[in-house]
Amino acid sequence: MIRVWLDADSAPVILRDYIVNYCVKNDCEVIFVANRSVSAKKSDFKMIVCEAKKDSADNYIFENASSGDLVITKDLTLANRLLGKEILVINDKGVVYSKSYIETHLAEREMNMDLSALGFGSSKSGYSELSFKKFRKNFENCIEKLKLSY
Repeated sequence: MIRVWLDADSAPVILRDYIVNYCVKNDCEVIFVANRSVSAKKSDFKMIVCEAKKDSADNYIFENASSGDLVITKDLTLANRLLGKEILVINDKGVVYSKSYIETHLAEREMNMDLSALGFGSSKSGYSELSFKKFRKNFENCIEKLKLSY
């Protein structure tokens, strides 16, 4: 059975609800991991609440996910660690992570932090319908890819 792990601390409600609904219909196990309890409309998922320490939820996912699973996270560092275990990783905007994508974006993040420290900032955009649409498409493609490997 395919397991879908969600780094759930900052996952939008629309995303959580969609993941649970889709996975119920497709016989996938869903595991939310966070430092607090989060919900979805349906309760067909497992909720793992980790202690409120930095990276505790990320570490739990890393230690328990395995090849053949799908992990959803915005955390580039966690995604990089998971790719090292040959785990398929996608973010909430539908980007399927690769080593080269992560290397590029980690460098960009460091540069943006340097610019921010100098007083140059950028505005953060919210979670858009376009992001959700791209997520749905790529999430479903990832599940289909994993089904073929079973």
